[in-house]
Amino acid sequence: MKALIHDFSEYLRIERRCSPHTVSGYCHDLGRFANFASDRKIGSLNTSDIREFLIFLREQGLSGASIARCLSSIKSFFKYLCLDKQLENNPAEILNTPKSYRNLPNVLSSQDIDNLLNCPDKKSFLGLRNKAMLEILYATGLRVSELVNLKVSELDLEVGCIRTMGKGSKERIVPIGSMAKKAVNNYLLNSRPALLKGQNAEEIFVTKRGGCMTRQGFWKLLKRYAIQSNIQASVSPHILRHAFATHLLERGADLRSVQQMLGHSDISTTQIYTHILKGRLLKIHKQFHPRP
Repeated sequence: MKALIHDFSEYLRIERRCSPHTVSGYCHDLGRFANFASDRKIGSLNTSDIREFLIFLREQGLSGASIARCLSSIKSFFKYLCLDKQLENNPAEILNTPKSYRNLPNVLSSQDIDNLLNCPDKKSFLGLRNKAMLEILYATGLRVSELVNLKVSELDLEVGCIRTMGKGSKERIVPIGSMAKKAVNNYLLNSRPALLKGQNAEEIFVTKRGGCMTRQGFWKLLKRYAIQSNIQASVSPHILRHAFATHLLERGADLRSVQQMLGHSDISTTQIYTHILKGRLLKIHKQFHPRP
């Protein structure tokens, strides 16, 4: 199966134009499945085998989101094998992600966000950079990978927007607010030149050695600031992205607009946040209906 997974990864990279991070995620999930079914040939696997694998993952303590992602990888893999005429039937086609597997993301309150965004030391070069990165993430809902790869040429402070290349090399324009603009402008004027030390870089956010920031580097500083802010919720690299979507919907934004800003190709991905809409609708109904 490993050779087929390699072929699939090349298909994702070349034909689907997936990012290295996305391809790596698919390969990791499919590697788990290959190890689980190591004594079986690909053509002998059926729907029950895949269900058993999902149960195995649950017993291993994987989160609902991780199991759902594994199933998505398996479904894509078998679909590719059928398209490539290596299989006649797709054993994963009829499988749907159980609702119990769809974990809602942790969401920070507005106060938590304020505390987190105020953590960086605005008197230091790195503090100004970190402040700008946090503000941009919360203002735009960018993925961390999109943030660290953001180029100077993709930022328009005058108009107040960012042009970013998301999953599948799909470009989107995302507006940024005044507070994020102020933080980024402060970083560009008073911190970035000092960090670059005369070097050139396309990326906006650079390290103290002038190199490009990494996802891992940002993750470390985010965890540090979360501890300083005394945030009790489980913190993930996507936590500001989740807060961005949640807080917009809580204040009346429509799901389709949030989908476009997040860069979701399918609105069903954005619908994980619909519990917020349901809560707001119930509140409106109770407030305005003559017989609540």
